[in-house]
Amino acid sequence: MSEINSKIKSKEMDLFFEAILKLENLEECYNFFEDVATINEVKSLAQRMHVAKLLNEKKTYTEIVEITGASTATISRVNRCLNYGSDGYSLLLERIRKDEE
Repeated sequence: MSEINSKIKSKEMDLFFEAILKLENLEECYNFFEDVATINEVKSLAQRMHVAKLLNEKKTYTEIVEITGASTATISRVNRCLNYGSDGYSLLLERIRKDEE
């Protein structure tokens, strides 16, 4: 387990992530996340993923603001995670890209 992951690791987080891994399709994801988080929290997470995808596609901050409505602070945070984080975004963006091929 990397250092960054140890900052959030706990039995509660293990349970939460194990639950997410049990989701089998989009409908189950929608149902679970509607129950477990507010609509704004889920939309915020989705926006961050979209920002990561656009940064990965080399879009500018200005373009990303126009497309997503995200603040430059959010874009900067996601960009920092892409460049210096635990590679979570990169791993999933690569898997999504492969699925789309």
